[in-house]
Amino acid sequence: MPASDGNLLEPLVSKLSKLAALSAADRAAILALPFTTEEVRAGRYLIREGSSPDRCCLLLRGFACRSKMSANGGRQIVSFHLQGDLLDVQHLLLRVADHNVETITDVMVAWIAKDDLSRLGFEYPDIGRALWRDTLVDASIFREWVLNVGRRDAKVRIAHMLCEFAARCVAAGFGSAERFELPMTQEQIGDATGLTPVHVNRMLRVLGEDGVIARAGRTIKIADWERMRQVADFDATYLHAAA
Repeated sequence: MPASDGNLLEPLVSKLSKLAALSAADRAAILALPFTTEEVRAGRYLIREGSSPDRCCLLLRGFACRSKMSANGGRQIVSFHLQGDLLDVQHLLLRVADHNVETITDVMVAWIAKDDLSRLGFEYPDIGRALWRDTLVDASIFREWVLNVGRRDAKVRIAHMLCEFAARCVAAGFGSAERFELPMTQEQIGDATGLTPVHVNRMLRVLGEDGVIARAGRTIKIADWERMRQVADFDATYLHAAA
């Protein structure tokens, strides 16, 4: 796609600008990256475990998740992703994908050759610093998810996941912390929290009965953020929104 269409890369500029102080030259270099776009339906793989990606995927619209599969076919979702996320920065330095990335909704992605992105990171140190910080923030989120699944009870797991999703939508510049629509199914929430869909539904109902959320289909309204944070054991520091 020609550089004149580089405005489609604005979500990447916005994301990296929050991770490092980018100059006008840095921003122009990002927008000048060659890329191709693709519309992908929900439930499709963007990255498959065991593959050797030669390009990186920027999520322009919609939602995706990162996951691992066990030998018995069980899926563990290890992160959710939204507009502006680079889904595989690690493949700039690692040759083989060790996980899957799937679409949760219909999405639009931009594919950027990893050689081009890697070159950009070396030629423009502040861009390289932002990419590095992006991988470190991902690692911080993974650590919190290990704690969430391993040491929190079912209600707290669900509440924490809702808080994180709301906070990340706000940080990305869309959505409201008080009212938002969940793009994921209860089965996907279960795969992210180690619960069955029935248990997920029960915990959502309990949170509603506790008065901290109200549900209408997939629309979630958080009635009391302070109380919700307490119920969820949620401290947003690990998201490093001001990194």
